[in-house]
Amino acid sequence: MTAAGEQPDPTQMPTASEHDPETSGVDNWVEEGGPLEPQDVAEVEASATPEEVDEPLAVAERALAERTHDLQRLQAEYLNYKRRVDRDRDLLKENATYAALAPIVEVLDTIDRAREHEPLDGGFKAVAEQLERTVAGLGLVKFGEVGEAFDPTVHEALSHMGTDAEVEVTTVKVVARCGYKIGERVVRAAQVLVVDPEA
Repeated sequence: MTAAGEQPDPTQMPTASEHDPETSGVDNWVEEGGPLEPQDVAEVEASATPEEVDEPLAVAERALAERTHDLQRLQAEYLNYKRRVDRDRDLLKENATYAALAPIVEVLDTIDRAREHEPLDGGFKAVAEQLERTVAGLGLVKFGEVGEAFDPTVHEALSHMGTDAEVEVTTVKVVARCGYKIGERVVRAAQVLVVDPEA
């Protein structure tokens, strides 16, 4: 209180916050350049609308969804790349095996003709059997048997030998030269003579 006619002392004047209990100390801190205390930030957040509070959360959720999508896409691209590399590696191995074994087929034909002439014996028999085991271990498989249904994808028909009442489809009657394949890849088709079913 001041006496009548006396000027009020500026140092004794009440602050805005003393006049207005709704005003926080945040404005004073900001104006004076002081640091914000946690309770001051809490007061500001409490006064914000729900939309203003939720917006940063929505932005963070969208960013998380985008990063998750990017990660999933990168994982899919890596798996596809790995499958292509594995497939190419297998194909390269198969091509190399094919190139190495294709000429040996002629040697195997010679061994088969020698067996048809007379039984193998001695060192020739041991070498022939070792060679056959080796190529079989590398995946070279012999095929072509009498009585098989004719399949143009694996058989080469050299001749038709007429009809046969005992068969229902075109059938291998004679195997002139057996075929060879590596996996599903035909190295050489079996050369055969076939018979047809009676009409």
